[in-house]
Amino acid sequence: MDHVNPLLGPIIALVAWTIVMLFLAAFKMQTGIRSGADLRGTPRGARGRDLEGRIDPKYLWARQNYEHLVEQPTLFYAIVIALVLMDQDHIVNVVLAWAYVGLRIAHSVVQALGKSRSITFVTSSLLLIALTLHAAMEYIAHL
Repeated sequence: MDHVNPLLGPIIALVAWTIVMLFLAAFKMQTGIRSGADLRGTPRGARGRDLEGRIDPKYLWARQNYEHLVEQPTLFYAIVIALVLMDQDHIVNVVLAWAYVGLRIAHSVVQALGKSRSITFVTSSLLLIALTLHAAMEYIAHL
């Protein structure tokens, strides 16, 4: 392979970050469980959601963020792969993709700290819309 499409970098980075958040979520939930939470009545093998209201919410913020990273970013992966397949790796799309990843990481950090993350969510959503519009324009131009 002589050329690696630069749009693949943001995909790899966001998947790697999602894995980091998976481990952080598991660690934080275990810490919350060990903190003396009242888990009576919680079924064995309960999911993270089942712990809501039973342990301090701060131990669940990372898990909630992990769930967010497997929701909207799936659209990001799809549209960036579409751009890769259409050979649309010009600098604007690369910058938009990296900015999206940066904002999703910032969103994770802000949420893990229990702060308001609406600005990072809205801004990253706008970047996703821009990438989608670029892909749609390229697709329509070649019909």
